[in-house]
Amino acid sequence: MLKLGEKQRLSIIQKESFGVYLAEFIPKKGENLSEIEKVLLPIKQVPKDFGIGDSLEVFLYKDSQDRLIATVREPAMTLGKIARLKVAQTTKIGAFLEWGLEKDLFLPYKEQTKKVQAGDEILVALYIDKSSRLAATMRLYPYLSIAKEYEKDDVVTGTVYEIAPNFGAYVAVDDKYHAMIPQKELTGQLFAGNQIKARVVAVKEDGKLDLSLRQKAYMQLTPDGEKIMELLTANNGVLPIGDKSAPEEIRELLQMSKNEFKRAAGHLYKERRITISDKEIRKNN
Repeated sequence: MLKLGEKQRLSIIQKESFGVYLAEFIPKKGENLSEIEKVLLPIKQVPKDFGIGDSLEVFLYKDSQDRLIATVREPAMTLGKIARLKVAQTTKIGAFLEWGLEKDLFLPYKEQTKKVQAGDEILVALYIDKSSRLAATMRLYPYLSIAKEYEKDDVVTGTVYEIAPNFGAYVAVDDKYHAMIPQKELTGQLFAGNQIKARVVAVKEDGKLDLSLRQKAYMQLTPDGEKIMELLTANNGVLPIGDKSAPEEIRELLQMSKNEFKRAAGHLYKERRITISDKEIRKNN
């Protein structure tokens, strides 16, 4: 069976002026070639001195006329795999990506998790669409693997591939493993396509990772404290948050939880750098 989007080793069964036809098996003597499932390898890609019976490893895709065709070129990825590709051009219906073949790979607009532009490098997976054509998607969740080598507090790198407002940010760790930054761990603004460094805060039973952009609490004191001091300096020494402020107010202003704020503010208070009340903190002179 010829497999669209995959690499196969096929044998030359027929030669023509425009190329050679490949099939899984050499036909028996007298067998009708028109009844055999075969695919064309264009003449310019046929290696010299190759003839009937020789085998080649090829990749199968569809040409501009929607015909199955073989190539000896190496694609950036095969069916179900993930790769980082460059955007060649964009249109109203989607984008076209460079992936090592003569025909660029189509990324439909509905499969984009952010607006892309020519020159961007984006993380995508290869799938077969409803029209039986190869296409790319930025919705990577079904194509990611489970990481077995990571443990709690490991530092990892990855790519944010989708933002779910009520859940958090979905991340492809090492561009291939399942991970998520839960909503409560989000600090600042993240967008699809951002490349990040994060800490593993939990390894779930199913092997997927929960991440945080923050360091462990005792290591975070200094960055959080300095952030508060910078904001105080930029706001004439006063911030409208304090011990009794709502968690939502604190997160909106500082992008940290109330506990994180209280730890950092308490540390600054002990150092006599600030004065804190129910609804505000002030920078000491």
